[in-house]
Amino acid sequence: MTHCCAVFANTAVRSTVRSPGLDLPADLFAAIADLKGELNAVVLAHYYQEPDIQDIADYIGDSLGLSQRAASTDASVIVFAGVHFMAETAKILNPDKLVLLPDLAAGCSLADSCPPVEFAAFKAQYPDAIVVSYINCTAEIKALSDVICTSSNAVKIVNQLPRDRPIIFAPDRNLGRYVAQETGRELILWQGSCMVHETFSEKKLVQLQVDHPEALVIAHPECEPPLLAYADFIGSTTALLKYVQGSSAQEFIVLTEPGIIHQMQKTVPGKVYIPAPPIANCACNECPHMRLNTLEKLYLAMRDRTPEITLPPAIAAAALKPIERMLEMSA
Repeated sequence: MTHCCAVFANTAVRSTVRSPGLDLPADLFAAIADLKGELNAVVLAHYYQEPDIQDIADYIGDSLGLSQRAASTDASVIVFAGVHFMAETAKILNPDKLVLLPDLAAGCSLADSCPPVEFAAFKAQYPDAIVVSYINCTAEIKALSDVICTSSNAVKIVNQLPRDRPIIFAPDRNLGRYVAQETGRELILWQGSCMVHETFSEKKLVQLQVDHPEALVIAHPECEPPLLAYADFIGSTTALLKYVQGSSAQEFIVLTEPGIIHQMQKTVPGKVYIPAPPIANCACNECPHMRLNTLEKLYLAMRDRTPEITLPPAIAAAALKPIERMLEMSA
């Protein structure tokens, strides 16, 4: 049976074919390295970025790790290879630093699913509730929140909250359901979701298990509950990476954006990683927003010092408090 996926068993080769027609140096990797020194810049990249960007980054991680690194960096310029809300978080934590995002159009379907005006009205219905917002949201939503969380620390954060207070969890309903199950807390869920993590096909996953009976299924908690039911392990992208590093299994079916497989290949190259296929016969399991960033755009952003992330000071100040609370509660 043919699936819309590929089996990855060897470390990816660095791309040497770049976009034509741009005024670019022959060796973008060397040019970016030079610009890092010239600007005193740090390149932070999410696991879902293309392999070349992961390879040039100074730090690769999930949302929690990236936030912690952004909070502690002494670099003068932060180049964020991720999506808009991630770069916003870096700017909130570093208001006096230049924060660059290679492509300002690199948004997030989950963040888009939670408009600030509508969420403010939703919040007003539960005046006694503590608002816990997943970091995959806009600065405006963060400013309306009491504490931020990531998929790495959401359970830990909720477990620290008073049990006599209701909790609003936004914007991801799937992560919220998972956190409610793990903590035994009743959460008031905003009905947002990630377009990538909703595309995986249960039927194709079952067939993959038939074709690869020894493979373990590892999944991100943003996936739909029917898919999570098949998982041998559920965790954040960092947790998934650590799991394959520590597991004796040799094959894994990976239910998250397949960009993480590049790091799995690099750290444990002898194993087989199978990206879970989407319902359609397409590359829908790749985040189209994350993939807007390219090595060329990253170089041009550093060379030209733009596009720069800017935020209204009042929004940034209000959003900083719940982010700092998250960092304190994650220590």
